Amino acid sequence: MFGIVLWSAAENDRAVVWCEDHGDLAFFRAESMGNKGARPHLDAGDLLQFELNERGDMRLVENPRVVAEEHYPSLACKLREVGEIRPKAGARSHPTPPGDNGRPIVVPFPGKAQRDAKKRQKGRMA
Repeated sequence: MFGIVLWSAAENDRAVVWCEDHGDLAFFRAESMGNKGARPHLDAGDLLQFELNERGDMRLVENPRVVAEEHYPSLACKLREVGEIRPKAGARSHPTPPGDNGRPIVVPFPGKAQRDAKKRQKGRMA
């Protein structure tokens, strides 16, 4: 799964991630990684690729890998702005909140072609 970091706390290696499926937010805690390798440094706006694990009613980010730093640094602000808009009574909710001019906020998750091109490029660099 891919996701964008909305919030992170470097002092305790935690983050909140908006997932490409537009489902519930996912949470990352570095201590859950144990000694499985270097802990990634996550900042708001980073694009991640990760495994999603659901435990009870929580979605957890496992084995995150930063694909692109600062991929969408303004996403949290845009979502906050949209959150200030109250939906009309009886209105159906939309999985992607409306952005400027009533258009949905489009999160630039990479498509398969982009991911494959990056893999090929990294293979040449190695």
